[in-house]
Amino acid sequence: MRSIGEMARDSGLSVSALRFYDRVGVLVPAWVDPVSGYRWYGPEQVEEARLLARLRRAAMPLADIRLVLAGWSGTDTGLVRRLLQAHLCRLEAGLSDAREEFSALRALLDNREKPMPSPRTAAVRLSVPAPELADALDAVRFAAGRDPELPMLAGVLFDIEGGTLDVVATDRYRMAVARTGTSGYDGTRVQLVVPTPLVDAMRALLSGEEPVRLAVDGDRVTLESGAGQTAGPCLDHDFPDYRRLVRTPDGSRAEVDTAAFREAVVKGPVVTDDASGPGEPAAELTLLQVTGDAAVALGDDRGSDRNQVAVNRAYLLHALDAGARDRLTLEIGAPTVPVVIRRPDDEHTFTLLMPVRLEN
Repeated sequence: MRSIGEMARDSGLSVSALRFYDRVGVLVPAWVDPVSGYRWYGPEQVEEARLLARLRRAAMPLADIRLVLAGWSGTDTGLVRRLLQAHLCRLEAGLSDAREEFSALRALLDNREKPMPSPRTAAVRLSVPAPELADALDAVRFAAGRDPELPMLAGVLFDIEGGTLDVVATDRYRMAVARTGTSGYDGTRVQLVVPTPLVDAMRALLSGEEPVRLAVDGDRVTLESGAGQTAGPCLDHDFPDYRRLVRTPDGSRAEVDTAAFREAVVKGPVVTDDASGPGEPAAELTLLQVTGDAAVALGDDRGSDRNQVAVNRAYLLHALDAGARDRLTLEIGAPTVPVVIRRPDDEHTFTLLMPVRLEN
């Protein structure tokens, strides 16, 4: 007999997935301890579990998985072969449809008028309080992208407008926004994407209390402080329109003690993201939900409550650290809506964590 942990190791299915398939009657343990509730699987169930893992990776519907498992051990494999062939045909048809849609989208992009980008010619000069800029960069730097296929995200957006400087970073799975005040510039809106090495060099110069000077000349940005000066070219890419991306439906809010909540997340239950790509390690997810008494509960079972929102646990911990406040506000809505982590005293500094779709 194998414990559920041993079965997960031998089959390629996660513990949470095995629990799910037990609940829906697809792969029921050979024996469940009536006292402890521990699940135990027979040796003959390993092959079934491995088959189930393959069918999951092939995105076969649960109803068809039931039939495949039911007919797998029989002498007449005709039904199993027909089910596999039908699913393969669906996948090939779906891929063909997707190729046609992407071809149409590429044609739209090719035919779309794209004015030549005009280089920045007007010089921009402004002052920024060093402590505020340091705090803003610390609040967003963790979310900067690292994917070489998306070079426009490999930096921090500096968005200058109306006496404020918004700094924004995103790697698609999380987005962090922070704001600081400025002085000395009241011109039109200016946006530049500062590469992360230059951002780090800027941050190293923000040790004092005096304002620092930020200058933009063409595609080059310079920061000067009492501790020194650093400069470099901006990234030659457009950053996504983050103002559209941060418009999320209102969710339930709960204020947490940051240190206590962080410890609870570290020690608390996790579920495994089984939808990771080939060769990628499965991510650990934390299930979040605001309770009726305006507290945040951590779930331990992906199927126990449909209102739970799953987020990457490591990303959640990064966001809590970047929040840099004794108390933070979590805004949690539907399972498909980003979780928002805000500073109670600063509405313009926040992090969005993209929810992870739970595969059952």
